[in-house]
Amino acid sequence: MGGIFILSAPSGTGKSTVAGKLLQQVEGLRRVVTATTREPRPGERDGVDYIFMSREEFERGIKEGRFLEYAEVYGNYYGTLRDQVERNIKENVDSLLVIDVQGAFRVKEVFPEAVSVFLLPPSLEELKRRMIARGYRDSNAEVRLEMAKKEIPCARFFDYVIINDFVDKAVDQLRSIILASRCERGKVFRNLKSFMIGDDILSLLEGGECYVKKA
Repeated sequence: MGGIFILSAPSGTGKSTVAGKLLQQVEGLRRVVTATTREPRPGERDGVDYIFMSREEFERGIKEGRFLEYAEVYGNYYGTLRDQVERNIKENVDSLLVIDVQGAFRVKEVFPEAVSVFLLPPSLEELKRRMIARGYRDSNAEVRLEMAKKEIPCARFFDYVIINDFVDKAVDQLRSIILASRCERGKVFRNLKSFMIGDDILSLLEGGECYVKKA
């Protein structure tokens, strides 16, 4: 626990929907709420959907080093506040960062052990349909679609790639990645004493000899 999981996707792919369903299914996983300077949309809650900040406040945070990563997208700042991630690590809770490609690369520079997942739309036609269904006008959808064409090739640099053709399937795949990552050997052996295993097993794992001699 205390790991970092990054979920990135082109705008309109459905990463927020996937993330919301995932958080309902995986214990010990906490979403890191993104800070932004854009105006709240109807129904959005400050501190829950986004942390809404003025441009002046955001830029002051940049100067003070408060952001783990940030970028200006479509005329607004978006960023991940460093203290949220640090708090989760201290509390031994996994962090879920739902951020764009630029942010994902920056976080991987700071935390190379972070697990990055790219969510792909099944087609550009379907992506445009989803954008329009979300309320983007044709002109806005076209701008975002052109940006998606630049972001999609970045998928080859992520640890995992999931195609979001069906939401529940995508959630299941992402859930499997997170649960499998928690069982990675290095993570388990670094935290042996936090697991419910007997002292006899613990002593064998820490100091026992494997009977098979590796070449």
